[in-house]
Amino acid sequence: MRLSPYFLVLADDHVMFRKGVKKIITGVDDFEVIGEANDGRELLDLLQTTKPHLIILDISMPNLRGLEATREIKQIYPHIKILLLTMHKKKEFIQQAMAAGADGYLLKEDADTELLKAVKTIREGNKFISSLLSSELADLVTATSQTGALTGREREVLQHVAEGKSSREIGDLLHISIFTVRRHRESIIRKLNLNNMADLVKYALDHGYTYSNG
Repeated sequence: MRLSPYFLVLADDHVMFRKGVKKIITGVDDFEVIGEANDGRELLDLLQTTKPHLIILDISMPNLRGLEATREIKQIYPHIKILLLTMHKKKEFIQQAMAAGADGYLLKEDADTELLKAVKTIREGNKFISSLLSSELADLVTATSQTGALTGREREVLQHVAEGKSSREIGDLLHISIFTVRRHRESIIRKLNLNNMADLVKYALDHGYTYSNG
């Protein structure tokens, strides 16, 4: 049975690599590339006129880096899935990517053999991580995927918690009451299966949940 069309947007400042990715994607009948961007700012502009199911996004781009773009997109368009395609193998990049809300992390050297598998895995509602990365990093995906249940506002609160801000400071920054901040914190603790604020702060720090990262 033919599946309904699955729309993708590609964002990478290396045009030849982007063309290679597009060639792989368009080889699947129900996959359709509906837009391309050279950098993060161009990508955000593109999303105002297109409605992709998934964005394949490079981490290292000019103007607005991939991790920063991921954070912004997940806050504005939380339903859009994001697959980060990168050369970076260091744990901190993967940690920051998952904390930012990425749905997958694929090494560029794996793209020719694993790109379609990554897209299909994410389409089915699961997280994906490159097979060349260690099982330790794969476990990281499972741990951080819990944040997928958080709303955009809850992720903002979590980021400010990681930076050590008080409820009053968070309320002032987000223009909400201190009581609303406390409700968000309680909701985050419940969704992440934590016990208290100390656990929440530790979780936020362990997973690189800060605005300064990336």
